[in-house]
Amino acid sequence: MTEDEIRRNAFAMPFTSPAYPPGPYKFVNREFMIITYRTDMEKLRAVVPAPLEVTEPLVKYEFIRMPDSTGFGDYTETGQVIPVTYKGKKGGYTHCMFLNDHPPIAGGRELWGFPKKLANPTLKAEIDTLVGTLDYGPVRVATATMGYKHHHADEAAVLASLGTPNWLLKIIPHVDGTARICELVEYYLQDVTLKGAWTGPAALSLMPHALAPVADLPVLEVVSATHLVADLTLGLGSVVHDYLA
Repeated sequence: MTEDEIRRNAFAMPFTSPAYPPGPYKFVNREFMIITYRTDMEKLRAVVPAPLEVTEPLVKYEFIRMPDSTGFGDYTETGQVIPVTYKGKKGGYTHCMFLNDHPPIAGGRELWGFPKKLANPTLKAEIDTLVGTLDYGPVRVATATMGYKHHHADEAAVLASLGTPNWLLKIIPHVDGTARICELVEYYLQDVTLKGAWTGPAALSLMPHALAPVADLPVLEVVSATHLVADLTLGLGSVVHDYLA
């Protein structure tokens, strides 16, 4: 192939069979269980990158079931999102993510900078309880439970929360092992159609693990829980801060 062909067609690796297709990336019947909990403020500040700012000692532990995702297929994801502010705007910083599907791991890391690692999360209804689990190899790392659709949530408030900005720390290494890209990326969820949202009693247990350290932000108190189903598009990002500039 010629150099012009490479420049014209290069999108992702491998060149002749990329791990994921170009977007847009649409999700149908995307199901969330989000448990908000109180944690240690100093431990939060230690993991949130400047210029983002932590204003309250809260973490959102999320389980997301994605049965119909453009280019990515059918998979489940879990992780921690920290409420933060950036230049006065309120949103969320994605601290860690674990999922069971290679294309969104590759695409998420390379395009946006999502902190994705391979593991085995699940989210499903067990009789009267919504149950989320995370296993890293044979080890259970997280267990979340929530009463199934106990109360209707304020859908306007849920839609507003889905419309806030999200931030990621994107790192791509150079061939010598140093950082070639180190950026703060902002992205939004787009074209959101909320199909239902509920609240209920919830519990969350996090276990220490060397390579899945979700318990490093300990659960001191469960504050609230939301279960929702929506169709949406995952918008591509923009660079709002370049650490190497």
